[in-house]
Amino acid sequence: MTAALGALVAAGFALAIHAVHAGAGPMLWAGVALLAALSAWLVQRLGNLRDGRLSELLAPLAFGAVVLALWEVLVVGFAVPMVLLPAPSAIAARLAGSLDILTQDFVQTFLKAVLTGYVLGNALGFGIALLVDRVPFLRRGLLPVANLASALPIVGIAPIMVMWFGFDWPSKAAVVVVMTFFPMLVNTLAGLAASGSLERDLMRSYAASHAQTLTMLRLPAALPFVFTALKVNAPLALIGAIVAEFFGSPTSGMGFRITTEAAKLALDLVWAEIVVAAAAGSVFYGLVALAERAATFWHPSIRR
Repeated sequence: MTAALGALVAAGFALAIHAVHAGAGPMLWAGVALLAALSAWLVQRLGNLRDGRLSELLAPLAFGAVVLALWEVLVVGFAVPMVLLPAPSAIAARLAGSLDILTQDFVQTFLKAVLTGYVLGNALGFGIALLVDRVPFLRRGLLPVANLASALPIVGIAPIMVMWFGFDWPSKAAVVVVMTFFPMLVNTLAGLAASGSLERDLMRSYAASHAQTLTMLRLPAALPFVFTALKVNAPLALIGAIVAEFFGSPTSGMGFRITTEAAKLALDLVWAEIVVAAAAGSVFYGLVALAERAATFWHPSIRR
Protein backbone atom coordinates (compact mmCIF):
# COMPACT_ATOMS: atom_id res chain seq x y z
CA MET A 1 0.00 0.00 0.00
CA THR A 2 2.75 2.45 0.96
CA ALA A 3 4.79 1.60 -2.15
CA ALA A 4 1.75 2.12 -4.39
CA LEU A 5 0.99 5.45 -2.69
CA GLY A 6 4.58 6.56 -3.19
CA ALA A 7 4.47 5.63 -6.89
CA LEU A 8 1.18 7.52 -7.26
CA VAL A 9 2.57 10.66 -5.62
CA ALA A 10 5.77 10.51 -7.71
CA ALA A 11 3.85 10.09 -10.95
CA GLY A 12 1.44 12.86 -9.98
CA PHE A 13 4.21 15.35 -9.27
CA ALA A 14 6.00 14.39 -12.49
CA LEU A 15 2.84 15.18 -14.44
CA ALA A 16 2.26 18.39 -12.48
CA ILE A 17 5.79 19.63 -13.18
CA HIS A 18 5.43 18.83 -16.87
CA ALA A 19 2.04 20.55 -16.98
CA VAL A 20 3.18 23.68 -15.20
CA HIS A 21 6.15 24.07 -17.55
CA ALA A 22 3.71 23.67 -20.47
CA GLY A 23 1.53 26.47 -19.10
CA ALA A 24 -1.41 24.53 -17.68
CA GLY A 25 -4.50 26.37 -16.48
CA PRO A 26 -6.06 26.93 -13.02
CA MET A 27 -7.39 23.36 -12.80
CA LEU A 28 -3.82 22.24 -12.15
CA TRP A 29 -3.85 23.71 -8.64
CA ALA A 30 -6.65 21.43 -7.48
CA GLY A 31 -4.51 18.47 -8.45
CA VAL A 32 -1.49 19.99 -6.69
CA ALA A 33 -3.53 20.42 -3.51
CA LEU A 34 -4.60 16.79 -3.70
CA LEU A 35 -0.99 15.71 -4.26
CA ALA A 36 0.08 17.70 -1.20
CA ALA A 37 -2.53 15.90 0.93
CA LEU A 38 -1.44 12.50 -0.44
CA SER A 39 2.19 13.41 0.22
CA ALA A 40 1.43 14.21 3.87
CA TRP A 41 -0.28 10.83 4.19
CA LEU A 42 2.70 9.12 2.53
CA VAL A 43 5.24 10.73 4.88
CA GLN A 44 3.11 9.75 7.87
CA ARG A 45 2.92 6.13 6.70
CA LEU A 46 6.67 6.02 6.08
CA GLY A 47 7.33 7.41 9.54
CA ASN A 48 5.14 4.69 11.09
CA LEU A 49 6.99 1.79 9.47
CA ARG A 50 8.00 -0.89 11.95
CA ASP A 51 11.58 -0.89 10.71
CA GLY A 52 12.88 2.08 12.68
CA ARG A 53 16.03 2.66 10.64
CA LEU A 54 14.13 2.39 7.35
CA SER A 55 11.50 4.89 8.46
CA GLU A 56 14.20 7.26 9.73
CA LEU A 57 15.67 7.28 6.23
CA LEU A 58 12.63 7.09 3.95
CA ALA A 59 10.39 9.60 5.73
CA PRO A 60 12.80 12.58 5.52
CA LEU A 61 13.81 11.66 1.96
CA ALA A 62 10.16 11.60 0.88
CA PHE A 63 9.46 14.88 2.68
CA GLY A 64 12.45 16.55 1.01
CA ALA A 65 11.41 15.29 -2.43
CA VAL A 66 7.87 16.61 -1.92
CA VAL A 67 9.19 20.02 -0.84
CA LEU A 68 11.38 20.23 -3.97
CA ALA A 69 8.48 19.21 -6.22
CA LEU A 70 6.13 21.76 -4.66
CA TRP A 71 8.86 24.39 -4.89
CA GLU A 72 9.25 23.72 -8.63
CA VAL A 73 5.51 23.75 -9.31
CA LEU A 74 4.78 26.91 -7.31
CA VAL A 75 7.74 28.94 -8.56
CA VAL A 76 7.14 28.07 -12.22
CA GLY A 77 3.35 28.21 -11.97
CA PHE A 78 3.27 31.64 -10.36
CA ALA A 79 6.18 32.93 -12.50
CA VAL A 80 8.28 33.97 -9.50
CA PRO A 81 11.25 36.06 -10.70
CA MET A 82 14.63 34.36 -10.41
CA VAL A 83 15.99 37.26 -8.36
CA LEU A 84 13.45 36.36 -5.67
CA LEU A 85 13.53 32.56 -5.79
CA PRO A 86 14.86 30.37 -8.63
CA ALA A 87 13.25 27.02 -9.36
CA PRO A 88 15.09 23.84 -8.34
CA SER A 89 15.50 22.96 -12.02
CA ALA A 90 17.31 26.27 -12.63
CA ILE A 91 19.53 25.70 -9.61
CA ALA A 92 20.34 22.16 -10.78
CA ALA A 93 21.19 23.41 -14.27
CA ARG A 94 23.50 26.08 -12.88
CA LEU A 95 25.02 23.53 -10.50
CA ALA A 96 25.83 21.19 -13.37
CA GLY A 97 27.19 24.02 -15.52
CA SER A 98 29.44 25.57 -12.85
CA LEU A 99 31.17 22.52 -11.39
CA ASP A 100 34.64 24.00 -11.91
CA ILE A 101 33.77 27.19 -9.99
CA LEU A 102 31.95 25.30 -7.24
CA THR A 103 34.84 22.86 -6.85
CA GLN A 104 37.33 25.70 -6.56
CA ASP A 105 35.18 27.41 -3.94
CA PHE A 106 34.69 24.15 -2.03
CA VAL A 107 38.43 23.54 -1.86
CA GLN A 108 39.13 27.11 -0.75
CA THR A 109 36.45 27.28 1.95
CA PHE A 110 35.88 23.76 3.18
CA LEU A 111 39.06 21.78 2.63
CA LYS A 112 41.39 24.62 3.63
CA ALA A 113 39.62 26.95 6.06
CA VAL A 114 36.94 24.79 7.64
CA LEU A 115 38.89 21.58 8.19
CA THR A 116 42.02 23.38 9.39
CA GLY A 117 40.13 25.61 11.81
CA TYR A 118 37.93 22.73 12.97
CA VAL A 119 40.87 20.51 13.85
CA LEU A 120 42.84 23.30 15.52
CA GLY A 121 39.87 24.71 17.45
CA ASN A 122 38.72 21.35 18.79
CA ALA A 123 42.25 20.22 19.63
CA LEU A 124 42.92 23.49 21.45
CA GLY A 125 39.65 23.31 23.37
CA PHE A 126 40.26 19.69 24.34
CA GLY A 127 43.84 20.35 25.45
CA ILE A 128 42.94 23.43 27.49
CA ALA A 129 40.10 21.46 29.13
CA LEU A 130 42.58 18.81 30.28
CA LEU A 131 44.83 21.57 31.66
CA VAL A 132 41.96 23.36 33.43
CA ASP A 133 40.81 20.06 34.93
CA ARG A 134 44.32 19.40 36.26
CA VAL A 135 44.90 22.96 37.57
CA PRO A 136 41.67 24.05 39.31
CA PHE A 137 42.69 27.68 39.69
CA LEU A 138 42.58 28.03 35.90
CA ARG A 139 38.86 27.25 35.99
CA ARG A 140 38.24 30.50 37.85
CA GLY A 141 40.55 32.56 35.65
CA LEU A 142 40.32 31.01 32.18
CA LEU A 143 36.67 30.03 31.86
CA PRO A 144 35.32 33.60 32.13
CA VAL A 145 37.76 34.68 29.40
CA ALA A 146 36.72 31.75 27.21
CA ASN A 147 33.06 32.59 27.84
CA LEU A 148 33.74 36.16 26.76
CA ALA A 149 35.45 34.93 23.58
CA SER A 150 32.46 32.74 22.75
CA ALA A 151 30.14 35.75 22.99
CA LEU A 152 32.12 37.77 20.44
CA PRO A 153 30.06 38.31 17.26
CA ILE A 154 31.54 36.77 14.15
CA VAL A 155 30.94 39.99 12.22
CA GLY A 156 33.22 41.70 14.72
CA ILE A 157 36.12 39.26 14.82
CA ALA A 158 36.20 38.38 11.11
CA PRO A 159 37.58 41.76 9.93
CA ILE A 160 40.16 41.65 12.71
CA MET A 161 41.31 38.18 11.67
CA VAL A 162 41.56 39.36 8.07
CA MET A 163 43.85 42.19 9.18
CA TRP A 164 45.97 39.82 11.26
CA PHE A 165 46.24 36.83 8.93
CA GLY A 166 45.57 38.28 5.48
CA PHE A 167 42.82 37.77 2.92
CA ASP A 168 43.49 34.10 2.19
CA TRP A 169 42.12 31.05 4.01
CA PRO A 170 44.25 31.30 7.23
CA SER A 171 42.15 34.25 8.45
CA LYS A 172 38.96 32.19 7.92
CA ALA A 173 40.52 29.24 9.73
CA ALA A 174 41.32 31.58 12.64
CA VAL A 175 37.64 32.58 12.85
CA VAL A 176 36.67 28.90 12.88
CA VAL A 177 39.17 28.26 15.71
CA VAL A 178 37.54 31.00 17.82
CA MET A 179 34.05 29.63 17.14
CA THR A 180 34.84 25.97 17.87
CA PHE A 181 37.14 26.41 20.86
CA PHE A 182 34.57 27.23 23.53
CA PRO A 183 32.00 24.44 22.85
CA MET A 184 34.77 21.85 22.99
CA LEU A 185 36.22 23.34 26.18
CA VAL A 186 32.90 23.41 28.05
CA ASN A 187 31.73 19.98 26.88
CA THR A 188 35.04 18.30 27.67
CA LEU A 189 35.07 19.77 31.18
CA ALA A 190 31.51 18.56 31.72
CA GLY A 191 32.46 15.11 30.43
CA LEU A 192 35.50 14.86 32.69
CA ALA A 193 33.23 15.54 35.66
CA ALA A 194 30.64 12.97 34.52
CA SER A 195 32.27 9.88 35.99
CA GLY A 196 30.66 8.76 39.24
CA SER A 197 32.20 9.12 42.66
CA LEU A 198 32.07 5.35 43.20
CA GLU A 199 34.14 4.75 40.09
CA ARG A 200 36.70 7.38 41.14
CA ASP A 201 36.89 5.88 44.64
CA LEU A 202 37.49 2.47 43.07
CA MET A 203 40.39 3.83 41.02
CA ARG A 204 41.88 5.41 44.15
CA SER A 205 41.54 2.12 46.02
CA TYR A 206 43.66 0.53 43.27
CA ALA A 207 46.25 3.29 43.78
CA ALA A 208 45.73 4.48 40.20
CA SER A 209 47.67 7.54 39.15
CA HIS A 210 46.03 10.64 37.70
CA ALA A 211 47.03 9.58 34.20
CA GLN A 212 45.59 6.10 34.69
CA THR A 213 42.33 7.47 36.09
CA LEU A 214 42.13 9.92 33.22
CA THR A 215 42.73 7.41 30.43
CA MET A 216 40.81 4.44 31.90
CA LEU A 217 37.83 6.16 33.50
CA ARG A 218 37.35 9.86 32.96
CA LEU A 219 38.16 10.20 29.25
CA PRO A 220 35.93 7.26 28.23
CA ALA A 221 33.12 8.79 30.31
CA ALA A 222 33.74 12.13 28.60
CA LEU A 223 33.59 10.77 25.04
CA PRO A 224 29.82 11.38 24.56
CA PHE A 225 30.32 15.00 25.63
CA VAL A 226 33.34 15.41 23.35
CA PHE A 227 31.41 14.07 20.36
CA THR A 228 28.52 16.37 21.18
CA ALA A 229 30.93 19.29 20.85
CA LEU A 230 32.33 17.86 17.62
CA LYS A 231 28.82 17.60 16.14
CA VAL A 232 27.88 21.10 17.27
CA ASN A 233 31.11 22.50 15.85
CA ALA A 234 30.74 20.81 12.45
CA PRO A 235 28.07 23.21 11.09
CA LEU A 236 29.45 26.10 13.16
CA ALA A 237 32.81 25.81 11.42
CA LEU A 238 31.26 25.97 7.96
CA ILE A 239 29.04 28.91 8.87
CA GLY A 240 31.97 30.77 10.41
CA ALA A 241 34.22 30.31 7.39
CA ILE A 242 31.54 31.39 4.90
CA VAL A 243 30.58 34.49 6.89
CA ALA A 244 34.25 35.39 7.40
CA GLU A 245 34.71 35.45 3.63
CA PHE A 246 32.17 38.26 3.42
CA PHE A 247 34.77 40.59 4.97
CA GLY A 248 37.71 39.89 2.70
CA SER A 249 38.69 36.99 0.51
CA PRO A 250 40.69 36.15 -2.59
CA THR A 251 38.80 35.51 -5.81
CA SER A 252 37.41 32.17 -4.66
CA GLY A 253 35.44 30.75 -1.75
CA MET A 254 31.80 30.09 -0.98
CA GLY A 255 31.25 33.31 0.93
CA PHE A 256 33.06 35.37 -1.71
CA ARG A 257 30.97 33.79 -4.47
CA ILE A 258 27.70 34.32 -2.63
CA THR A 259 28.34 38.03 -2.08
CA THR A 260 29.62 38.76 -5.58
CA GLU A 261 26.95 36.78 -7.43
CA ALA A 262 24.17 38.19 -5.26
CA ALA A 263 25.37 41.68 -6.19
CA LYS A 264 25.08 40.66 -9.86
CA LEU A 265 21.59 39.14 -9.22
CA ALA A 266 22.84 35.70 -10.31
CA LEU A 267 20.71 34.01 -7.68
CA ASP A 268 20.87 30.60 -9.34
CA LEU A 269 24.62 30.42 -8.68
CA VAL A 270 24.08 31.72 -5.14
CA TRP A 271 21.63 28.89 -4.50
CA ALA A 272 24.04 26.41 -6.10
CA GLU A 273 26.69 27.49 -3.58
CA ILE A 274 24.12 27.08 -0.79
CA VAL A 275 23.35 23.55 -2.00
CA VAL A 276 27.05 22.65 -2.01
CA ALA A 277 27.52 24.13 1.47
CA ALA A 278 24.46 22.30 2.83
CA ALA A 279 25.60 18.99 1.30
CA ALA A 280 29.14 19.41 2.64
CA GLY A 281 27.90 20.32 6.11
CA SER A 282 25.48 17.38 6.20
CA VAL A 283 28.12 14.88 5.10
CA PHE A 284 30.61 16.34 7.58
CA TYR A 285 28.08 16.03 10.42
CA GLY A 286 27.20 12.50 9.33
CA LEU A 287 30.84 11.39 9.38
CA VAL A 288 31.27 12.75 12.91
CA ALA A 289 28.07 10.94 13.97
CA LEU A 290 29.38 7.68 12.48
CA ALA A 291 32.65 8.13 14.34
CA GLU A 292 30.65 8.69 17.53
CA ARG A 293 28.74 5.43 17.04
CA ALA A 294 32.00 3.56 16.53
CA ALA A 295 33.76 5.11 19.53
CA THR A 296 30.87 5.13 22.04
CA PHE A 297 29.08 1.90 21.10
CA TRP A 298 28.85 1.06 24.78
CA HIS A 299 26.82 4.15 25.69
CA PRO A 300 23.05 3.67 26.27
CA SER A 301 22.17 6.37 23.74
CA ILE A 302 23.96 4.37 21.01
CA ARG A 303 22.77 0.90 22.05
CA ARG A 304 19.06 1.73 21.94
